[in-house]
Formats: sequence, C-alpha cells, structure tokens
Amino acid sequence: MLKEERWNAIVALVDQKGTIKVSEIVERLSVSDMTVRRDLTELEEAGRLKRVHGGARSLNIYQHAELSHRDKQIINSEEKKEIAQKAVQLIKEDETIFLGPGTTIELLAEIMEFERLRVVTNCLPVFKTLSKKQGNLKVYLVGGEMRELTKSFFGEISNKALQDMHFHKAFFSSNAVKDDEVMTATIEEGQTQAIALDNSIERYLLIDSSKVGKQDFYSYYRLKDITAVVMNKDDYDTYQKLEKEVQVIV
Repeated sequence: MLKEERWNAIVALVDQKGTIKVSEIVERLSVSDMTVRRDLTELEEAGRLKRVHGGARSLNIYQHAELSHRDKQIINSEEKKEIAQKAVQLIKEDETIFLGPGTTIELLAEIMEFERLRVVTNCLPVFKTLSKKQGNLKVYLVGGEMRELTKSFFGEISNKALQDMHFHKAFFSSNAVKDDEVMTATIEEGQTQAIALDNSIERYLLIDSSKVGKQDFYSYYRLKDITAVVMNKDDYDTYQKLEKEVQVIV
C-alpha cells in the first residue's frame, strides 16, 4: 500500500471510530506498529488528526472528502465480507434484482452463484464480476455518465432507463446513516439510486456499523421506506440504536 493510500485509510478509520488504538490500525491495515506510530505523528503535524495515548482521535464530525474506491475496499473489509454473506442468502432463483454501487455490493456480486437470475446494476465493477459468472445469469449494465470515484453510472440516461424497470429486490449502500436519513456524497448518484429503490418491492441497505450516526452531503432515502438493514454484528450498541428505526439483519 502506498503511503498516501495508507494515510487516507488511517484518517478514514479514525473519523469512523472517533478514537482508535494503534493496535486496531495495525490489525486493519496489516502494517507494523512502528509504521502506524510514525504515520500518526506525521498526520497530526499535517493537521489531519489528534494523537492521544495509545492511538488517535478524529478532528472531524463531518467527512468532507469522499474516500477513493481503493480506500473503501481497504476499510472494514472483514465486516463487509460478513455483510455480503448475509445478503446473498436473501436472493432467490428466478428473481430480478438491482445492485447499486459500493464495495460491499461488489463483494456480494463476487459470492453470488445462481442458475437463473436477472441482475441490473449501474456499477461497472459489479457488472464485470457478474458477467464472468457461469449459468443462466442475465446481467444488464445501466449506462450514463460515470463517476470515477465510485465507478458507477448516473444522470438522465441512467434515470430514464431505471424508471422503466421493476425489481423484486434492490441491494444498495450508503456513506452515512443518521436518524431516518440515508446519505451519500452527491445529489446525482443519490437520485439514481432512489429511482431503483422506488421500483423495488424489497429494499436492503448494506452497511457496516461505522456508517451509523455519521453524516454526508445528500439524503436520498429514508430508513422507514426500506425493508431491512444488513450489517455486521460486532457493534451491539449501534445495532440496538438502529433497530429502533428499521429491521436489522445481523
């Protein structure tokens, strides 16, 4: 991992957790204790976090810069794999489903093994993964303008195509969830996802627990309007908090 990528990943972890220990960063990023301590010192000097005894504390309540696709793949990877394993059990043969953008959704696509399934996605990595699968899988990529940061298509072309489609189930992700609001970084991507969700009978939000209680720029959906949240089970307090708003699958 390049130093800049490692720094971005560390700041993302600190921002998500609020306060984090050196040992946790070492475990999550598979780097040495010495490297992490040196990085934390340099990141504090750069004004990106605050060093505390045994770790670091976030300076941000609201994360202004969205992480790169690469950084999102690194952060909370084990939790995302756990979520994908739960989500795949919700899919049945002969269904028509929508898969939105996001690294957790990409992991879901990797483990999907079905004989008869129709899948629509606006995410290029998801399409590439599913198009290599064996069986009678029908995969459709919704085009439009592509956002490089998330490798997903959005805009008028995407929206028009999705308006005419209907799904048994939709699986989607978000950058943040607070109270009843599901949030992402841009209006355009949020609007495209909302159209697919409105046209789905069941709607499943796939997020790791670090997203709960956070904020982002644009609220594009409401928890009360989705079927369930699929998340990791290692954060019991977050699970209880979220369960007051919506069904949670852990």
